[in-house]
Amino acid sequence: MAISLLAKIEAILYLKGQALSLSEIVQLAQCDRPQAEEAIIQLMSDYAHRDTALEIVETKKGYSLQLRQAYGELMHTLVPPELGVGALRTLAAIALNGGITQTDLVELRGSGAYQHVQELVELEFVTKRRQPQARSYWLQVSKKFHQYFQLDQLPQQLSLNLKTNLPEDSTASS
Repeated sequence: MAISLLAKIEAILYLKGQALSLSEIVQLAQCDRPQAEEAIIQLMSDYAHRDTALEIVETKKGYSLQLRQAYGELMHTLVPPELGVGALRTLAAIALNGGITQTDLVELRGSGAYQHVQELVELEFVTKRRQPQARSYWLQVSKKFHQYFQLDQLPQQLSLNLKTNLPEDSTASS
């Protein structure tokens, strides 16, 4: 059974998962440039007139098959965010301490924790609120954190005592 050029280019865009130049599409589809251009235009038109979550778009890097922007919120709900090792360690420090001031967190994790906290708040894994009588923020894990990592609550034996984990000379500055 022969595969149509439209279906072949659609499969290529799907499988690559990134923007491809017209030259790359021509090479992968093993067709000539005018055929590829015509097929891409037809695919773009087909997707534009279909009730589908996907679309084919042209960017500076080439053509790609992607999720329509209207489905962005659904994607954020279903696709796990990619957290770097540093952000995961910062999240673990907040969770294992049962909440922590941002000042103490920075003493524990270093100045990179400021960026990690911002990222974790944006992803709604951490809540951040100003303390009434202090200059630092209080950080704690959110309901989304517990749902995402499927935790009802953290076991008590994992809780860290912040004071015992800091070097001697840094406990005085709290």
